[in-house]
Amino acid sequence: HGDEGISINISRNLQDLNQKYASLQPYLDQINQIEEQVTALEQAAYKLDTYSKKLEAKFKKLEKR
Repeated sequence: HGDEGISINISRNLQDLNQKYASLQPYLDQINQIEEQVTALEQAAYKLDTYSKKLEAKFKKLEKR
């Protein structure tokens, strides 16, 4: 009979964990979205940086004339 108690406990704990995970899911989804947005922002910043360096180089050429 002791084994039955253990398996009931385990299944209760699993249900509990599943509920906790389900309640965390929206936050996990948000974290994933934020991560994607940060990656997109980093790429945009990198492109801007590259563009501004090109502009600066053009400007310096013009200044020398």
